[in-house]
Amino acid sequence: MKKSYINNLTSDYASYLSLERGLSKNSVSAYCSDIEKFLLFLGIADENSGGTDLQRVDKTVLEDFIASEQERGLSVKSQARLISSLKSFYEFLVIEKLCENSPAELLEQPKPRRALPVVLSVREVTDIIDSVDLSQPEGPRNRAILEVLYSCGLRVSELINLRLSDIFINDGFVRVTGKGDKQRLVPLGEPASESILNYLEIRSLMPIAVKHADFLFLNRRGHKLTREMIFHIVRKQTLSAGIEKEVSPHTFRHSFATHMVENGADLRVVQEMLGHSSILTTEIYMHVNSEKWRRSIIDHHPRGKATIV
Repeated sequence: MKKSYINNLTSDYASYLSLERGLSKNSVSAYCSDIEKFLLFLGIADENSGGTDLQRVDKTVLEDFIASEQERGLSVKSQARLISSLKSFYEFLVIEKLCENSPAELLEQPKPRRALPVVLSVREVTDIIDSVDLSQPEGPRNRAILEVLYSCGLRVSELINLRLSDIFINDGFVRVTGKGDKQRLVPLGEPASESILNYLEIRSLMPIAVKHADFLFLNRRGHKLTREMIFHIVRKQTLSAGIEKEVSPHTFRHSFATHMVENGADLRVVQEMLGHSSILTTEIYMHVNSEKWRRSIIDHHPRGKATIV
């Protein structure tokens, strides 16, 4: 099969991608490889081959081509690039007056499956919190940080911006300022309340910078903690607890929400506590719960695993 037509067309297309679109060498190579496969799919070997005319290609033909590539194990990421290749190719054909319009404009990019977040078990959360050495000067503070992260499901930015005036120990609530400066009240569990009170006793003996005096969590110099410091504390205690998962402050937020859903909390309640503007964002924790349920069945069902003879 002669490929002179394909070679000439992809060569011109490559020049368009490089000169007009400014794509990198690797991107140009990948796009051209996609289009070579597409032209071969159409049966175009040369100008007089009798294959499908590029002018007659419609959305259905493009979808058939994409489906044929999917059957070969095309990933979602590669499919997205393939569609981008087809769209840019038809843009090129229209510019070169080889086609009147682009059927690829109607193609929709695939939506990548949202990755489920890493979640700690209740035992793992407890192990991390218990790993804090309370005999160290920063111990009570670090334990209070971990307790509040898990008790209230806070974002890091919300945690470091908590103020003394936001803490209502007697009422069992904290006032949280979230995204867009929206405030919400979140219940404060007893372990978190006790940890805060223990920390406040030590905090009262510290030198505190005037402009940071109302912030709850401070460093040794009496300044508000940074995001980086919270990440460091979480990673240090995760390592001390012997847990090998990739744990960040946000993992405590994910774990808080997942455990709430597992224990029967209404999704709307969890949404309010997390400060999500849309219930759709909170719904991921339903999927986490479903995946745990599915995994449990597979792990415990007698036919869930391959039988070893």
